Amino acid sequence: MKLISVNDKNAISFASDIIIHGGIIVYPTDTLYGFGVDARNSSAIKKLNEIKKRETPISVIAWSLDIVRSWSDIKNDDFEKAKKVLIESNTIIIPIKNNIVDDSILAKDSSLGVRIPHHDYPINLCKSLDFPITTTSVNRAGENSLNDPQLISDKFNNEIDLIIDAGKMPYSKGSSVYKLVNSKLKLIR
Repeated sequence: MKLISVNDKNAISFASDIIIHGGIIVYPTDTLYGFGVDARNSSAIKKLNEIKKRETPISVIAWSLDIVRSWSDIKNDDFEKAKKVLIESNTIIIPIKNNIVDDSILAKDSSLGVRIPHHDYPINLCKSLDFPITTTSVNRAGENSLNDPQLISDKFNNEIDLIIDAGKMPYSKGSSVYKLVNSKLKLIR
């Protein structure tokens, strides 16, 4: 496992290489550290679920509203509602087109959680990759999220490939999560 600063000039290229080859990274967002894998790679997703000790849908990072629009399978009016959630750095669960991500991270209704964090690193990483990566808190199911790179390293050392270190973050419960249901926004968490 490697740990590099978020400010390292190679932070994007190191993480990209690991993700492209099916590895797992930990990266900072505006709320928490997140586990990131290629959201299209079923074996990487399986490894992530084994680390988290759960199997549930997993949200992804999008790097722009235009990208979310291109992935979504919703009417323009509904997308305008979704945009309001996204620009506030929340997660929105929306119907998604086929072949955007691996089916294993979709909900039963083929919806997907999407987030555009207010943090340059995950935005620039996904823009560079040109595909979505997962965004899920760094913890095992039922445990508190870890916000300190050293604690993350201690706990997950042999299970992850890279930590992008942005320092210790203040404790957060993560982003609010909304779901678009019958053209209405429903707060999930």
